[in-house]
Amino acid sequence: MATQNGSVPTGQDEGQKIALVLLDQFSLIAFTSTIEPIRLANRVLGEDFYSWTTYSIDGNAVRASNGCRMSVDGSIADLDDADITLICAGVDVERIALDQQLGAKLRKLNARGRTYGAICTGSYVLARYHLLEGRRCTIHWENLRSFREEFPDIEVSGDLFAIDRNCITCAGGMAALDMMLRVIAIQHGAYLAHEVSEVALYQNMRSGESAQRHDLEARTGISNIKILDAIRIMDLHIEDPLSCQQLAMTVNLSPRQLERLFRRHFDCTPGQYYLKLRLETARDLLRRTSRAVLDVAIACGFASTSHFTKCYRERYHCTPTEERQSYFWAQGERRGGKRVLTAR
Repeated sequence: MATQNGSVPTGQDEGQKIALVLLDQFSLIAFTSTIEPIRLANRVLGEDFYSWTTYSIDGNAVRASNGCRMSVDGSIADLDDADITLICAGVDVERIALDQQLGAKLRKLNARGRTYGAICTGSYVLARYHLLEGRRCTIHWENLRSFREEFPDIEVSGDLFAIDRNCITCAGGMAALDMMLRVIAIQHGAYLAHEVSEVALYQNMRSGESAQRHDLEARTGISNIKILDAIRIMDLHIEDPLSCQQLAMTVNLSPRQLERLFRRHFDCTPGQYYLKLRLETARDLLRRTSRAVLDVAIACGFASTSHFTKCYRERYHCTPTEERQSYFWAQGERRGGKRVLTAR
């Protein structure tokens, strides 16, 4: 369970300085969802309690994932002190090169007892700086599986946001709004947070433990409990796939009954559906991590790269290696031909 007060600054007499470090391809909706609650809080309070400053690695404008360019107030060299410092990232965060100066700045702020954190996929950056060790965090659900593969010792959840002592993280999108409303509630009380929420026409403030995604029934449009349970079990056993007979036993059906259900709802066998899930996971890992193809194959339940490659080609019409190369090439083209080297 996420700590809900931790070391988030609570003093009401002094204002709060918030620093936002924008990384290439950051999420604009997550960024604005962070800024707007504190802007509205100032309006309701009738004073500029909160102030915020934006930074980029080099002080130049940063392109958001939707193509908009955002000018900033300075470079990270200008980042001296702030009560709360947040890394705002977005798509392709795994490809962003580590900047040693940023890491040093964050570690210095942590040593001073300042609050630091991440928005959307920024947790990936904090993890690479070793700033999430011993902390509970969260990240956008699309990055959750690859994050766990890359950083198995870090406690990451699928929650909307997590507040653990002086570390705050959120999954991005509108979750940033929920996280900042919680920060406002910690600093000024629930009444102000609810008033800000109402001004923003945001009627249902969510707790940090709220789920990021709709439940499986809503996502599939299926209400049959047996088939939903079977899909959940498949998802839990990607690395060590169960046989159709084992799967049927876990949901108290015969293999034939389970197959009839899958054919009726998905027009395929349980094994075919299971293989699709495993290959989708593999595709995600190939795109979001630099793990060897063999490692990806094993993580998705394949005993050999040859079998993995055969199945992958049949579904996606390319090999795992070609998938990775074409994806990186496409991202380089989208970035204007720039090559972004990932430090390891």
